[in-house]
Order: sequence, then structure tokens, then C-alpha cells
Amino acid sequence: MKPLTATLRLQFHRDFTLDDATALVDYFAALGISHLYASPLLTARPGSMHGYDVIDPTRINPELGGEAALRRLVDALRARGMGLILDIVSNHMAVGGAGNPWWLDVLEWGKRSPYAQFYDIEWNSPDPLLEGQLLVPFLGSDYGEALQQGNVVLRLDVENGALYAEHYEHRFPLTPPSYGEVLRQTEHPQLRALAQHFDALKTEPAPYLAAQRLRADLAQQLEDADTRQQLEQALSRYDATNAEGFQRLHALLERQHYRLASWRTAADDINWRRFFDINELGGLRVERPVVFEQTHAKVFQLLADGLVDGLRIDHIDGLADPRGYCRRLRRRVDRLNAARPPEAVQDHVPIYVEKILAAGEHLHDDWGVDGTTGYEFMNQVSLLQHDPAGQAPLCALWSDTSGRPADFLEEARQARQLVLTGPLAGDFEAVAQALLQVARGDVMTRDITLGQIRRALLELIVHFPVYRTYIAAPGRRAADEPFFQQALEGARTTLGESDWPLLEHLQRWLGGESLRDLPPGPQRKLRRYACARFQQLTSPAAAKAVEDTACYRSAVLLSRNDVGFDPQRFSASPADFHAECMQRAEHLPHNLLTTATHDHKRGEDTRARIAVLSERAHWFAGKVQEWRALAADLLQTLDDGLAPSPADELLLIQTLLGSWPLELRADDREGLSGYCERILQWQRKAVREAKLRSTWAAPNEAYEGACQQYVERLLLGDDARLRQAIAAAALELAPAGALNSLAQTLLRMTTPGVPDLYQGADYWDFSLVDPDNRRPVDFAARRASFDPDASSAELLAAWHDGRIKQWLIARTLNLRLARPQLFTGGRYQPLAVEGAQAKHLLAFAREADGDWLVVLVPRLSSALLDGSPLPRIAADRWGDTRVVLPEALDGRPLQRLFSSTAVTFQRAGLSVAQVLDELSVEVLHTTGWSSGESEQ
Repeated sequence: MKPLTATLRLQFHRDFTLDDATALVDYFAALGISHLYASPLLTARPGSMHGYDVIDPTRINPELGGEAALRRLVDALRARGMGLILDIVSNHMAVGGAGNPWWLDVLEWGKRSPYAQFYDIEWNSPDPLLEGQLLVPFLGSDYGEALQQGNVVLRLDVENGALYAEHYEHRFPLTPPSYGEVLRQTEHPQLRALAQHFDALKTEPAPYLAAQRLRADLAQQLEDADTRQQLEQALSRYDATNAEGFQRLHALLERQHYRLASWRTAADDINWRRFFDINELGGLRVERPVVFEQTHAKVFQLLADGLVDGLRIDHIDGLADPRGYCRRLRRRVDRLNAARPPEAVQDHVPIYVEKILAAGEHLHDDWGVDGTTGYEFMNQVSLLQHDPAGQAPLCALWSDTSGRPADFLEEARQARQLVLTGPLAGDFEAVAQALLQVARGDVMTRDITLGQIRRALLELIVHFPVYRTYIAAPGRRAADEPFFQQALEGARTTLGESDWPLLEHLQRWLGGESLRDLPPGPQRKLRRYACARFQQLTSPAAAKAVEDTACYRSAVLLSRNDVGFDPQRFSASPADFHAECMQRAEHLPHNLLTTATHDHKRGEDTRARIAVLSERAHWFAGKVQEWRALAADLLQTLDDGLAPSPADELLLIQTLLGSWPLELRADDREGLSGYCERILQWQRKAVREAKLRSTWAAPNEAYEGACQQYVERLLLGDDARLRQAIAAAALELAPAGALNSLAQTLLRMTTPGVPDLYQGADYWDFSLVDPDNRRPVDFAARRASFDPDASSAELLAAWHDGRIKQWLIARTLNLRLARPQLFTGGRYQPLAVEGAQAKHLLAFAREADGDWLVVLVPRLSSALLDGSPLPRIAADRWGDTRVVLPEALDGRPLQRLFSSTAVTFQRAGLSVAQVLDELSVEVLHTTGWSSGESEQ
């Protein structure tokens, strides 16, 4: 098997199956991919388009072709020496609906279910209505209303001898000890006799097994049509559309292990952990050995059989103990690797974690993993491609136009407060209640009130600068301490001085004091529980506030608003970029590097084009003024203000500039119609995520309708002046944006780490937020157009079709395949650039055992393009700019990867004009490799 040198991320679903991928393996191999990187493959909710809503972790999803199709894919990969990395979901499972047998068992048996320990449920709720019960917030309306309207119906599962309530797609099993009540509604002697046996389950020492036998008896009796008809008639007596049936059904439901409730109750009353605020995804207690084993059994089998060669862990910060989980997983994976079939044994099985790193934060080095999935690299490249000179005018443009602050931190803090008191209020209350119990357990703190704890806790999380800390038995890790102290300092600026002492208690309770300093017993257990719940709250609070709220409220420049980014930071220098690369080379040389994911808010090339506005800030400000004047007639005045608001209008303008398709003409009605649908889908999500004029929970139809009409009239209306102006501006920005794209693509493939190519991004990727970034990929067109022997001049002339990006990827990745040690183990050396245009070039070298690589990419190149319709800087624009190379390369010929010619380093330095005379990006390497070498 080839070493891990490059991955290709594929999103599997019923319309793109494992067999569909198998048919493309030859193309992926030709691109230079060493490993496919698959979205979750375990059985998900029917129709799932992403696979993160697993309902059965014990088998491969039949909608994808099942395990047989997986084996066919792996056979095809092995024939080309390729491997497979699998995305797995350890934090949660899909709940609700009717497909998850473990969840249904919990509903049926409550705490007595063997699966009750699988889910993160607080059975001892302070709410008397929930004592020993599970809140099930899946009703489309209030409980009483749902019953009264007949939307909760009692049903009979004849085949399994089971009774359940049904609400649309949701199934709520009745607990067998309550069956007797229903069976006694009949006059059938056998059913009435069976009712007594079901009643006896209430005192039965082993009711779980006894119920299975009784239901088998019931199913056997129901084979008789008359018996079945009588029981069906009995169920009709629970018709809640009449008063008697209402009371009867309500009384029956009250005796279950769950409490049915409106979906709106979840935010405040939820007594089980969800994935963020999604009711249909229930948190797992994977830190428990039995849960770890049963949820990972199929994955371990796939590893042992040699079908899977690496793992990617989704949402690692959702776990109670990420470090403990990763270390346990590493030990198991290493043991399984040693026992794999001889042809599948690897030197090392990589494990990657999906982790958002804040500024100054690094992945802990004792988890036993190979790195993150690469969001931080996406951020580093973005910072490099933004001109600091554009920050002040763009901040002024945003503030003056929108009336909102340009300070992203302020927006993020407001958003954190919003989500903690709204969608995550129940989770916040659970932490506050846990801390109250900690306070009550110490005579010195027992007078602290719940109100005090709520106030201090809220401000602490509002100012939290990272997604979470990692508290172990000895307390907070030293690496996390500065972030916690930063949160404390921030909280003091907004919390009343009388509550400051509470912050000191929180500092101590939440990891400032070693758990080992507490005597074993209830207090240590309470403290550990409070710490875990706190850490599992700060992560979703950050994600919901930053990614899903503030990033839609603040738009100084949308290219700085994405997953894993800190929009407060506008740009960074080449020196900062080099420092990050050297840090990665030393500590995590196999970290994944990505510039596009299934979760990004804008495609990699959309961001790259919008970034050009940082270089043309004053030009853009003038255009915005012109365009808003042209759009005045498109605006509507509603009771709550202009529609769209000036802020939403500016978001839309940036989105259009970044995503306008290169081939789309302003008079192409058919093309505009399809593009309009995509923009409307994005706009609806953007407006609701901002939570200012509309929300998912309470859509403002008037505002959303006015915004939709604005877009439709702009893109499809008879007055084409504004449409033509925006289209012309987008195409004016496009060459500089495309050059940014080629640069970031090359950096992803040549800096320390393992490059990850997102599906379809081998062509230009002008996608928007999901589901737009998960649209079907035309792999047939990509395969047909692929020509590794095409000339750069030919591809540059036709750059709109995306083949130049595909060609650049293939040539670079095949060089990686031929020289894996140079890329994955080679040291990283920044190179000095001198001359007139030095600030517009980034250069570095990689070296391993005398084998060298030199990479040159431009940055902030809009002015150097000087209006060129091609993403290429004329060679003479570089003037005397040169790169200072290491002395070890003195006199050695260097082959150009994207040209047939070689250059030789001289003491005077490497002339940029000489090297970048064909393309404006280049890789030079010591001789001894040809583009076909890796195929031999």
C-alpha cells in the first residue's frame, strides 16, 4: 500500500454509493490520491445525505451498498495501492423517528433498559414532571394540542406483539407493564388473561426477558384475525379527539418512561445531552467501556479485516474525556493493526480528530492522534491572502452601512449570551444545577445561590476564548490555564463586582483544584460531573455562537468568516505563516491540511475571490455605494425596518461577488435561474442563522419573502443594470481570485502535513454553505477532461474551465507519491525574498536527505495582475525580485514542476521573473523525478 500522502474526501449517500466511488478509483489514483477519506458509512437515518445521523453502528449502511459494496471499493483501492480512511461519529446517534433500536428500547424501559447507560441522560431531574422520565421533545405542537388534534395515535405492531404511540415519523413504544390496561379494553378472554401477565411485570425481578416472551405470545394470538380486530377496536378507545379518549390516552402516556412534549420545550427542559441543539441527535456516553465497545464493534472489525486504514473522529470536543477516548482508541487500533492480514498491515494507522483550534491553541500532544482535520491550516492560508491595508476601510464600510459593530468579538459575545439563554438554556441549567450541588456539599459555600452561579457561569462562558478546556484528575492542563484565566478576566469586565467571588469558586471547581485533593465519595463524583458537563457546554456554545450566529451577523469580509476562523483577526504576515508551518512540521507532521470541507461556509475558491476585496477595499466601498443606489427600488419597508436590512444586503453583495460562476452571463436566463435558487437557499439560511430578523424556530415570513423578492428581481428581473454591474465586478476580481486559489491549492500540497482534497474541488469550487457544498459532483466531466500532459499555456488560456487547477493538483500530488519522505518528513525552511515585489511572494524549501523542494507562490497580487484577464502575473512585473536559496543548492539544477525547463541557482539568488515566466506559481525540485514515475 502507498504511504499516506494525500486524501480525497467523499460524501456518501443513496445517490452516491460505494459502487459509484469504485468506478472512479482509477481517476483518483491518476490525480495522485493515496487514500480515500469517506464520510460515515455506518447505517444512518434513511435518506441521510451526510451519514452523521447513525441509527445502527453495527452494520454498513445498506443505502450505500452495504459491506459487500465496501469490500468491492477496497479491492479496487488495493489494486492501485490505495487506502481508506473512515469518518466515525463517537459523540452521538440519531434519535427520534422509528429506526434506532437502542433509543426505542430506552423509551420502552427507561432506566431499566440496558441501553439507558449508552445515552447521556439525567434521570434525576429537579423538575418533578421529569423525575425518572426522559423528555421527548418531538411533538410539532404543545402536548395537549397534539393529543386533541389526533396527532398522537396508539398503534399496534402485529408482527412483534408491541404497542406504541405514533406522531408522524416518530415512534414511542409503550412499556410492557402498561400493556395490561390496553388489553383489558377488549372482551377477548385470552387477551384479558394476557393482560394479567403483563401487569405482573411491574413486580417481576427480570421483566426485560419476561416481556419478550409475553410479546411473542401476544404476536401469536394476533395471527387470528378476530383477535387482531378486537384489539384494534380497543385502540380506538384511545382516540384523543374526543374527551374520553383524550383522558384515556393521556393517562396511559403518563405511565411511560418518557414525557412527550413540544419540540420548543427542548431548549429549556431537555434532560439529556444533544449534539449542539439538535433534538434528533442524542449524546453518547462513549467513555463507558460497554458503550465504547458496542458502538465501535463494526469499526474494529473493519480495521481487523484490513478494510479500513485510518480513522477520523467527528466532534471530539463533544466527548466527556477526549484524551481518554483517543488513547483508548489508539491502543485498540494498534493491536488490531498488528493482527491484520499481512497485505494490510501498516507501519501506523492514522487517527485524526475534528477539532477547532483558537489563536495560540495547539492540539495536546498526549492524545495519541496524528493531528486535526485541518481547519487551522485553512485559516492560516486565508490570513496570508488578506491585505492588512484593507481592514480599516472595510471595517468602516461595514459599520457605516450596517449600523453594526465591526468588532467581531462583541458580536460573538452577544451571540454566546443568546444561545446560552436560548437554544442551549437547558444544557446551561444542567451545569448550573451541578455546580449548585458542588456548592451545597461544602459548609463554606453552601450559602451560594443558584442565581449567583447562573450569573457568574454565564459571563465566564461568554468570554471563553477556546472551544473547551481538558480537565483531568489533577485539574486543568497547564496549556489550558491561560485560556481559562482570559475568560475569568473577561467575565470580571461584565459581571457585577458583588459576584466576583463566584468566579474564584468557579475557577477552583472547574479544574483549578485537583480532584485528587478531594476525598473519594459523592463530592469528588459531583465535581467530576460538573467539570464534564461544563466542558461539554462550552464547545457547542462556541460553535452555535460563532459559526452559526456571529458569522452571519458580522461581515467585514466574508472570506474571514468560516469554520475554524477567527474573524476578529483580519490578516497575517508570511513570517506568521512560516512559523505555523515549522510548528506543524515539528509536532504534527502528518496533520491533515484542508481548504474545503463538507462544513465550510464558502467554497475554497469563493473565499479566495472575496479575499481580493481586501486589496481593493476603496474600490469595493465605491461599488457598494453605486449598487445600493441602483437597488433602492428593490427594497421594501416593513414594520420592523428595511428588507433586506443594509447588513443582509452587504452580505448578499459579497456572496454574489465571490460565488458568481465564471461562465454565467448576465443575460443567461436559464443559468441565472439555477444560480438564483442556490443564492436563495443560502440567503434563507443566512437570515435565520443570524437570528436578528428571522430564526429557524420562528421564521419571519414577511422579512424572508421581501429578501427573496430582492434576489429574484436582481438576478431575474427585467432591469439588468445592477445584475450586469455585479457580474462585471465579479469577473474583474476573478483572475486575482483564481491566482489566490492556485496558491492556496499549492500550499496545501507542499507545506508540512497531508493534503486533503474535498470532492469536486479539483475544479473551481464556488460553493456556498451546506447543502450547496454537497451538491452532486460531475466526476465524468473531470475524468474526461483530465490530461496530465497538457501544456500550462493551453490550460491558462482556458482557465475558466478549471482544468488548470486539476492539472496542478495532479502534477504536485504525483510528485508527493514519488517522494513521500521529502513531503511528510522533510524539514521546512522559510526563504527570504528580496527586491521590489518581495511582499507579494511567499517562498520556502523542504529538504530530506539532500533531496530538495522549493515552492514559490504569490500573495496580494491584484495590483500586479494590472487588469489581466488571466490568473498570471507578467514576468516583467516582478522586476528585480529574487529568492535567496540555501547554500546547499549552489550550482545544483532545479527542475520546474509546471514547466519543461530547469533553472540553476546562482549566488545572486533565484530570479522570480525567470521562474514565474509561464505560471505565477511554481515548484522546483532536485532532478530525478518525472510526472510518470509514480505510476511505474
